[in-house]
Amino acid sequence: MTYLLIKSLHLLFVIAWMATVFYLPRILVNMAEAAGEPAVLARLQLMGRRLYKFGHNVFGIAFLFGLILWQGWRLWPETLPNVAAGTHWIDAKLTLVGVLLVYFVWAGRVLKRSEKGGALPSSRALRWLNELPVLLLLGVIWLVLAKPF
Repeated sequence: MTYLLIKSLHLLFVIAWMATVFYLPRILVNMAEAAGEPAVLARLQLMGRRLYKFGHNVFGIAFLFGLILWQGWRLWPETLPNVAAGTHWIDAKLTLVGVLLVYFVWAGRVLKRSEKGGALPSSRALRWLNELPVLLLLGVIWLVLAKPF
């Protein structure tokens, strides 16, 4: 029961974080297309700043629950199973999550740079970059479900 509760909370916060990973680049696209409208740009920057902060907080909580799922068996062996014993799918999953985190931080830095007057990439480039997390998340989901190695 405890394991399923922790896993459910981990999934809840991962889903919330992924929503921020998907939406922050979309805000950047809208900012790139609203360059001539200061009021719209200011509103989008505020939304992006709040979303980025929220994303950091939610990632931290998802990370803690994930860490408990991954290594919690060392502290509570009677309650939590060793989900990655002798397998390496978890290494690949954590690598993809790391790439997603780097992507999220990059988007946040682009947002902060634009708030200081820096140029954004083109809306077309941002639209293409917006697709990257979908592919990475697909890889994470496949690794978790299939546990191929």
